[in-house]
Amino acid sequence: MTKTSTAELLVPIWKRVLRRSSIQVDDDFFDLGGDPTAAAQLFSEIAEVFGRHLSPVLIYSARTIESLAAVLEQSESRVPPLLLLKRGGGDRAIFIAHGLGDTVLNLFHLAGKIQSSSPIYGMQARGIDGIDEPLTTIEGMAQFHLDAIKEIQSHGPYFLIGYSLGGLVALEIAQRLSTAGERVVLLALVDSYPDRRQLGLSQRALLSFRLAKRRLWPRRASLPTGTRSQISPISGGNAAPTNQSSSIGGAAERMRESAYLALRRYRPRFYRGKIKFVKAEISTDFPSKPIAVWSHLAEQFEVDTIPGDHQSMLTTHFEKLASTLTDYLRESSGGFDPKAKINRQI
Repeated sequence: MTKTSTAELLVPIWKRVLRRSSIQVDDDFFDLGGDPTAAAQLFSEIAEVFGRHLSPVLIYSARTIESLAAVLEQSESRVPPLLLLKRGGGDRAIFIAHGLGDTVLNLFHLAGKIQSSSPIYGMQARGIDGIDEPLTTIEGMAQFHLDAIKEIQSHGPYFLIGYSLGGLVALEIAQRLSTAGERVVLLALVDSYPDRRQLGLSQRALLSFRLAKRRLWPRRASLPTGTRSQISPISGGNAAPTNQSSSIGGAAERMRESAYLALRRYRPRFYRGKIKFVKAEISTDFPSKPIAVWSHLAEQFEVDTIPGDHQSMLTTHFEKLASTLTDYLRESSGGFDPKAKINRQI
């Protein structure tokens, strides 16, 4: 199959998915109104036509029919560790890490609402393409992304944001940059917590009591006989895993399992800098007072609260979250070094 014929087969798929009567081979998927839902549909139809099951996150590195055709003609299609979520013309990049079991597509709405002239990159966990094995430590994840960050921006100041498990990855990247003498002018953790076994006794007790009261008894009362034993206990810092092997690809399932292992293994070290923390107003599987968890692990620690719970702060209340992060970026903009430039990969 030639490149031209591959592109020709892609054109009608793009037209259907994006509901366009005319599309050029160099039109950008997102400029045409594409979003995560459309990306999932697009790659589902690609699987039917080409017999290639590729991760929808590839749309960030192959945004046009022409570039996607080239990807389909390769025997392997690796997903880069950093994916451009939003173009920018500033001299600094913003790097955001996604949560456990997620992909950078979950950051689509948030990145679109952050007001900044800087390009925004999403840190995609390794293994989503099914080629490389997922990493099983936060330290390994941090180094994996730091190596890629250095190729784009060799020196600080750096802007790091992490949601949920991604906050731990961002923290560990900040630790390594600081140790190397680089400036991290923003480290923002969004509802991010270590494994519950890293919490103090009082915090663990309060969390266990709340979870037992909120999750176990109401659900047990409403579940039919014979299903109650299927309820899994909460394992820690992120939403508990579910048995979705039949509906989730093998690569995604391995990534989730590896991420839980990394969470359980990670022990945060004291950070000699400021952590800006965004807390969900509704506490679900997490401690209700992040200051009790993090204040002794950072030189400075500040908390802001936004509406929603752990999931909806990213899906429903993303505009408020983006506004808060935009404020953080503006506050820290005084740390810019105008002489340093980045090598953008757009």
